[in-house]
Amino acid sequence: MSERTTKDTARPIVAGIVTALVGFTSSFVVVLTGLRAVGATDAQAASGLLALSVTMGIACILLSLRTRMPVTSAWSTPGAALLAGASAVDGGWPAAVGAFIVTGLLIVVTGVWPFLGALVTRIPAPLAQAMLAGVLLPLCVAPVTGAVTNPWGVLPVIAVWLLGLRFLPRWAVPLAFVTAAAVVVAGIVQSGAAVDPAALLPRLEFVTPAFSFGGIIGIAVPLFIVTMASQNIPGVAIMRSYGYEVPWRSAMITTGVGTILGAPAGGHAINLAAISAALAASDEAGKDPSRRWIAGVTTGVAYLVLGTASAVFAALVVFAPAGVIAAVAGLALLASFASAVHQAIIEPELRIPAAVTFIVAASGISPFGIAAAFWALLVGLVLHVVLRRR
Repeated sequence: MSERTTKDTARPIVAGIVTALVGFTSSFVVVLTGLRAVGATDAQAASGLLALSVTMGIACILLSLRTRMPVTSAWSTPGAALLAGASAVDGGWPAAVGAFIVTGLLIVVTGVWPFLGALVTRIPAPLAQAMLAGVLLPLCVAPVTGAVTNPWGVLPVIAVWLLGLRFLPRWAVPLAFVTAAAVVVAGIVQSGAAVDPAALLPRLEFVTPAFSFGGIIGIAVPLFIVTMASQNIPGVAIMRSYGYEVPWRSAMITTGVGTILGAPAGGHAINLAAISAALAASDEAGKDPSRRWIAGVTTGVAYLVLGTASAVFAALVVFAPAGVIAAVAGLALLASFASAVHQAIIEPELRIPAAVTFIVAASGISPFGIAAAFWALLVGLVLHVVLRRR
């Protein structure tokens, strides 16, 4: 093998590893927070993290090999944030798992039946983004409140994040997590708390799903809409900007089936990567676009490797001092919050409906056991129709 060929292969491999590391470490805390918010135990949340790592890793490998394009998958970070802003539904964790399965079915139907995808795109983007921003607001406030309640644990995390944002923007959140991990380890050593080695081994905990009206309307529908509007549709657009036309049907079927298979073990949803997709599709993955599919495959393999440490990552969350992990989650979501707010108010004629949608989503109300995200979108759509007819 020539030196040039070796270099052409090494660059997409490195890009794939970076894609997985940035994607995983930047948002796994949000995933664990979301799963626990809708009723998962610590062990079930760790199982969900492992299930997501495996399913999205396999999806990356299958899609990249089949299309010969750097098509990468990811877990739904906005979806996890939506779960984190919700509460346990009637039926508890099994009902949440049932909602995850319904979400996967809706994604598959979107690939098979184009009308559903067209229907989703007819929801005004500012309203969907306002709903997401409202869900994210309480989470993004966590670094502020944590800095007051636990300054010695949270302020170092914020300081490292700020320095990373200034000098290494891509690694700002991972560096903040490393700092948080150091704070957690220091706390464990200082307190002398015992850590069971068996709890650090990766394992899947399967749950028999239950299906409830509150779970489907309050979790599955908003999770599907957020995943489509904030991940799948932008993911296709980002790939197109780099000259790659992602096959919509096979991508939706692959990620939808992956969501269904991962749901009984706790995985909430996988989808096309959006922001991190650029890491594997850009010139950083090599000058030859026809060989960047190697970056997609490498991303999948790296996710599978990272999944083996899912229980370790979950343990760090369990042993973390008050406010530290919530602060990392808030910092990780800050860019998404800013983007959602910007897109929510970008169209003047939709600002009032978007503002109301944002307020209802941020309120955290759950009438009839249905989460605020659903009511926010419903109220926003009704207001949009009324004002438009006026």
